[in-house]
Amino acid sequence: MCKTIKHKVRFKASPETIYDLLADSRKRTEVTGRKAVMSDKVGGKFSTDAGQVTGVNVDLVPGRRLVQAWRRKDFPEGIYSMAAITLDPIPGGGTELELTHRGVPKHLLDDTEEYWRHVYWAPMRAQR
Repeated sequence: MCKTIKHKVRFKASPETIYDLLADSRKRTEVTGRKAVMSDKVGGKFSTDAGQVTGVNVDLVPGRRLVQAWRRKDFPEGIYSMAAITLDPIPGGGTELELTHRGVPKHLLDDTEEYWRHVYWAPMRAQR
């Protein structure tokens, strides 16, 4: 059985900056400290965390939205989840990020949720 993770996170940085931290290979590698290779094309493949997470870009709208068919190496064979991130500007500056990550295997739910919080949201908060 699969579950859904939902997060709302606020950052001081602009939506464009947050998008770049997630979508640009060099910036994503810098923010997480883990090698990332990100395609900038819909249908393009990506790999993060030195190959621990792989997938395909489903929708990319710079500064606004990323949707990816996403899987960790420890997901059951053939199982992909769908990670959708929307970015909205906050009045006065900053970004509200909303993650909806559907199809996460139930036994990996807690670990995947912590992964988003500690590998991404915490270091991204330090960005300007």
